[in-house]
Amino acid sequence: MKRFMLKSKIHGATLTGTELDYEGSITIDEELLEKADILPDEQVHVLNINNGQRFVTYTISAPRRSGTVLLNGPAARLGTVGDKVIIISYCQISADKAKDLKAKTVFVDDKNKPKE
Repeated sequence: MKRFMLKSKIHGATLTGTELDYEGSITIDEELLEKADILPDEQVHVLNINNGQRFVTYTISAPRRSGTVLLNGPAARLGTVGDKVIIISYCQISADKAKDLKAKTVFVDDKNKPKE
């Protein structure tokens, strides 16, 4: 049996922009992606703390240490600049290994810089 488990998340990121005229995705600072073990083009779930919206999209890498967290395409209608979001990635893992999985959580400050 396989289980879908939390692999990693970026918690409390602040939306820095929206770009409606794009095919769709979320653009995230490369440093945050690396710290959270999320790859470009990886599927993520985005939870908007301010308005309760939840949606699935994929990631695009933004320049390192830019602090960028940008909603693109239709997702741009699901948040506004300044909203706080949680970005979650999951993995599928065998049931026997699921108990040992340690999810990564990256907490960020108001400028989307990782808290150490």
